[in-house]
Amino acid sequence: MFSLLFRKSRLVEETSFSKFIRTASSAEKKRAYAHVLERATAKQVRIIEEASQVDRHSSAPSVVN
Repeated sequence: MFSLLFRKSRLVEETSFSKFIRTASSAEKKRAYAHVLERATAKQVRIIEEASQVDRHSSAPSVVN
């Protein structure tokens, strides 16, 4: 049980993202987060619009001859 408490952590390769998180200023991080949120919001809006178009087309009455 104590071996779990004193086990050395395994080193992993540093990524550009982890380096950014550690070294970027607060202003840089806020800019990056704002950019990510804008893109995510735009993608969600696009998906909702596409879904509503599919819904409109599927709920149109069928014409049977």
